[in-house]
Order: sequence, then structure tokens, then C-alpha cells
Amino acid sequence: MNATSRHQLATAAERARIAREMHDIIGHNLSVITGLADGGRYAAAKSPERAAQALDAIATTSRQALTGLRRLLDVLREEEKRQAHLTPQPALTDLAPLLEAYVHHLPAGPTAQDGTAEDARLTSLTDREREIHTVIGQGWTNTEIATRLHLAESTVKTHVGRILAKTGSRDRIQAVILAYDTKLVQPS
Repeated sequence: MNATSRHQLATAAERARIAREMHDIIGHNLSVITGLADGGRYAAAKSPERAAQALDAIATTSRQALTGLRRLLDVLREEEKRQAHLTPQPALTDLAPLLEAYVHHLPAGPTAQDGTAEDARLTSLTDREREIHTVIGQGWTNTEIATRLHLAESTVKTHVGRILAKTGSRDRIQAVILAYDTKLVQPS
């Protein structure tokens, strides 16, 4: 069994454990709430104070249940985010078919390289971000960018995040397509 399979099994086991824990928490709290509601109903006729206490306890228990549920759901969402980062990005060999499928949709318009107006999607990039965006378009990995441009890999990751945010690119593949679209990178 390889490391990926072991990781997937461990992730599935952890999710199952969280689901059981969530079921236990919600089940317990709903039982308490039901008991308090029944008791409050009986107490209402003879002791309005006790009925009010039961309502307060119901509210507190409900809030605790919701807090616990939200915390567990946050754990699951964080795992999904981590998994999304672990999803393999297309390799260089995968880019040609992607670009071929997209090239027919490219606008024919002016670019900064031919002395005309620059594409608006690139105007907010710094020179360094433009340089990194260009090499992303050429298929360089973060490690290659860091090594070749003499940067820390964490700095490269920061630049990549800013490039994605500033250009409105959803992911690295959209950034590659944008690099071709804006002629930062030319097909070879």
C-alpha cells in the first residue's frame, strides 16, 4: 500500500470518527433539549420560574450543540481545503491539450508587447509578479521559480497568491491560460 492510499484511508477513518462524534454530540444535546422541554411544559402550570429555567437551559444547550457542530464541520471543511491543495496540478504534458481547447476563445486584441494598450488584467501586477506570472505560464514549479530567481519558496507562494488574486485567476491553470491569452507567453 503506497503513501497516498494510506493517507486516503487515514482521512476516511478520521472523517468517520468525526461523523460518529458529531452524531453523539447532536443526539445527546437533542435528548437533553427534549427532556427540558417536557419538564418545562409540566412546570409551566405550577412553577413559571422553573419553566423559565428550563427554557434558559434549552437555549444554552442548543447553543452548545450548534457550537460543537460548527467546530466539527470546520474540521471537515479544513480537511477538504487541505485535500484541494494536494490535488495534483496538470503536468506540462497536460497543458497543450488544455490550451488547444481554449485557444479558439482567445480574443484577438492589442498587447503591451506590440506597443499598444496593456491588458487590464495585468496592470496591477508588479514587475516581479509579472516575471513570475510569465514563468508560471512556461510551466515552472514554485521550487524552480525559487531556485532560478533566487527567492525563498515561501516568497514565491506569496507572489503566486497575489497574482491569482490580482488577475482573478481561480487557480494556477487559469493563470497559465491568462499568460497565453495576454501574450506573456507565446506558444513554441
